[in-house]
Amino acid sequence: MESANDNPASIDNVCAGRGLSQGNRGFSRKDGTGRLYFKAAIFDMDGVVTNTAAVHSAAWKEMFDAYLRSWAAIQGKPFAEFTLDGDYLAYVDGRPRYNGVERFLKSRGIELPRGNPDDPPGIETVCGLGNRKNVIFKQILERDGVRTFESTVLLMREMIQRGIKIGLATSSFNSGVVLGKTGTTELFETVVDGVVSAKRGLKGKPEPDIFSATAGNLGVPNAEAIVIEDAISGVQAGAKGGFALVVGIAREGDGHELRRNGADVVVRDLSETSLEAINRLVQEKRAAVG
Repeated sequence: MESANDNPASIDNVCAGRGLSQGNRGFSRKDGTGRLYFKAAIFDMDGVVTNTAAVHSAAWKEMFDAYLRSWAAIQGKPFAEFTLDGDYLAYVDGRPRYNGVERFLKSRGIELPRGNPDDPPGIETVCGLGNRKNVIFKQILERDGVRTFESTVLLMREMIQRGIKIGLATSSFNSGVVLGKTGTTELFETVVDGVVSAKRGLKGKPEPDIFSATAGNLGVPNAEAIVIEDAISGVQAGAKGGFALVVGIAREGDGHELRRNGADVVVRDLSETSLEAINRLVQEKRAAVG
């Protein structure tokens, strides 16, 4: 769990500012008894289930740095690199690909035509740059592979054993490839990704559309589903959607920003919490709301 001094902290200290209880003791994870206060859990993919967030950030940096060098040379301006701690988290992380391109370029005062999703990779349009990033992403994925976060997979399997429905909501257009490579496809009853969003006209994060669509596919109201996210735009979407609980994962050390933008609880990894602790927080949040 993230704390101000970067030492482990209890789940309760992180939740205290939101009026949730201090004391996550209760029946053990192995007990498997007790009432559940939510029916579904919706997981983001990159940075939550799989370590592909690192692949994405590397691909974004390679693409943007190449473009920015060319742009700076043409404009006669100094080159300013694309940063992972600043630019990636602020403008790109968790957002639909082309929206991320547009937001970042706008932050640098650069305007490009939107173009079309079938623009050739690298052409000087928003879609062309986004497509170039996707080519680089796939190259890195093929070269280096991808791994899952064991604690996330263990928690999902435990939830499934307890009868909780599991869904995946991601902005990625590559979920099929990633889940296939990691052997986790069968864990999800439904997947709402970038392909589905484009077909259905769903708005990207920070709007709650993909989470709401996932809950709908599972046959569960938003208020009876929890959201587990690592991106600021993702916790914003979960908060907007009126979900039972929004769990933020601060792998990038951005716990305070996740809390400020809508996470009810923040951990550095899901090994720092448990199904029972999450269930208790859902119960207490519901009681506090009335």
